[in-house]
Amino acid sequence: MPHAVTRPNLYAPRPRPMGEMNVTPFIDVLLVLLIMLILAIPAPVHVTPVDLPSERAKPMLPVLEQNTIAIDAADRLLWNGTAVSPDTLRLQVAAASARGDQTLLRFAPDAAASYDTAARTIALMKEEGAESFAFVGNEKHRDF
Repeated sequence: MPHAVTRPNLYAPRPRPMGEMNVTPFIDVLLVLLIMLILAIPAPVHVTPVDLPSERAKPMLPVLEQNTIAIDAADRLLWNGTAVSPDTLRLQVAAASARGDQTLLRFAPDAAASYDTAARTIALMKEEGAESFAFVGNEKHRDF
């Protein structure tokens, strides 16, 4: 008996192409970009450590002298209300630090002062050996 040749049924429905988009390559590309972004973010290397008081802070000695270092909205440095240059401020802080623990430096930057100027001023105070140091005026910025 000869083999019967089967013909495809011309009237049977043909399979249709898929209408959904293949998102696997898209997800792969996004994961690679995410990993590249994570690796490209630089680590913070310019950190100015500030010693904050702990719960067991030592009791403060009576302060005989208080000096206020302020930064106004135009990024000008003020020593007890008088405009000074960074070099003059450095000399004033060094002189105040040489007097010992009985001198308190009060730091009061304006809310519109640049962060860079404030960070440089804090670094300047630490470089000159200021140990008695306080942030003041923060209550003005409570509802910032």
